[in-house]
Amino acid sequence: MARVPIVSVTARIVTGTLFLVPTPIGNPADLSPRAREVLASVDRIAAEDTRVTRRLLGMLDVRPPPLVSYHDHNETERSRALLARLLDGERIALVSDAGTPVVSDPGYRLLRAALEHGVEVVALPGPCAAIVALSASGLPTAEVLFLGFLPRDAGPRRAAIERRRGETATLVLYEAPHRVRATIAALIDVLGDRRAALARSLTKPHEEWTRGTLRSILDALGDAVTGEISLVIEGAAGPAPADAKVDQLVHALVEAGVAVGVVRDVVARVYDRPRRAIYQRALAARAAPPESDP
Repeated sequence: MARVPIVSVTARIVTGTLFLVPTPIGNPADLSPRAREVLASVDRIAAEDTRVTRRLLGMLDVRPPPLVSYHDHNETERSRALLARLLDGERIALVSDAGTPVVSDPGYRLLRAALEHGVEVVALPGPCAAIVALSASGLPTAEVLFLGFLPRDAGPRRAAIERRRGETATLVLYEAPHRVRATIAALIDVLGDRRAALARSLTKPHEEWTRGTLRSILDALGDAVTGEISLVIEGAAGPAPADAKVDQLVHALVEAGVAVGVVRDVVARVYDRPRRAIYQRALAARAAPPESDP
């Protein structure tokens, strides 16, 4: 009897594909031909607002595949259902109302679930308000820190800004029009009157730019601000004197053997800084190797 060769076969799980598709932030013509092709060919589109996506597809003369809502309030439930479809082989496009999905928009849970289950993820390049604002701001672009949306409440918002006081990279953030005046006032109070640029309604017919300092931008804003806001702020010239003093006190207390929790409470009270930020500095100081004498 002839021997039958034994062939080793490695099983491969075949899944669908999750496409991250950026949509125009204002001008429909900014949607790329590739993005249009993907939206026209997928089995399903997960959209932050199905009405917005349906209007966009209508402008592009694309017959929409089935649309399913995917937003902040149903993200957990929808992620499970969409993952099941991806594992069944569906090709699904994820879009937000405007800009790049997952960047300050819903999508992170679905993306993580897809990656953890071996689903192919394809991210398309395209519109992003932060990049557009940065590129035309007139501020340095070598080092950039994107902050997304700051906390809505005044206390946590100020604490978030405090943590970036000594950051030398250019800062980019988004803000809602009804909060932008309060946010700029807090930025001036904590960071000082730095150079900045505010972009409103990017790529739309009424796009508007205000460049100068934070104070001049605040003075130029009317009482009723509308549109989507992107704000670009110059980084610190170097560690602020107050920050240097904070670090000196933290290091001195840690080197003296003071418990990290006590360091946090004392320094936060003396310099009116967020306790969490001081705690992280104290942990870093404790972990740093001691300086050797020359």
